[in-house]
Amino acid sequence: MRPPAPVLETDRLILRTPEPEDFEPWTAFLADAEAQAFLGGAQPRPLAWRQICVMTGAWTVRGFSMFSVIEKSTGRWIGRLGPWQPEGWPGTEVGWGLVRDCWGKGYATEGAAAAIDWAFDVLGWDEVIHTIESPNVNSSKVAERLGSTILRQAVLPAPINLPVDVWGQSRAQWKARKR
Repeated sequence: MRPPAPVLETDRLILRTPEPEDFEPWTAFLADAEAQAFLGGAQPRPLAWRQICVMTGAWTVRGFSMFSVIEKSTGRWIGRLGPWQPEGWPGTEVGWGLVRDCWGKGYATEGAAAAIDWAFDVLGWDEVIHTIESPNVNSSKVAERLGSTILRQAVLPAPINLPVDVWGQSRAQWKARKR
């Protein structure tokens, strides 16, 4: 039996598993074409339902998945981020996606740093990657702030089939940087 999924807290965020009340804001997030420009494009409500179920189910199947991101000051769902490794993925990823009105506040970096700590300390990962399309300047800047560099290029598995830069770093690099 798996232990219960964790709840991670940062100064401004709560990272927890997706809950039923997350579905409506998750749906709005996936319908926002600009927020989804580098995350597969805007998606209709039925696909939002499938995505939240996939993320939630991965907690059962893999023992990890992306967290729902809750802004502490408001209690509002503002995105999803965390560990992610679907079948055929080019590595052990910590990814992020936030609602547009939360861009530029440092939330992606803050939440991803907590998720990276958890991935290295609890999941025992040796490397964390971030798969980012080259034109996605905002996510590339987050990766840089986390101390990641471009390690290689990859093509995400079908049905995505998308070329990406694979940013990342080893556990040793992450731990050395944090000292």
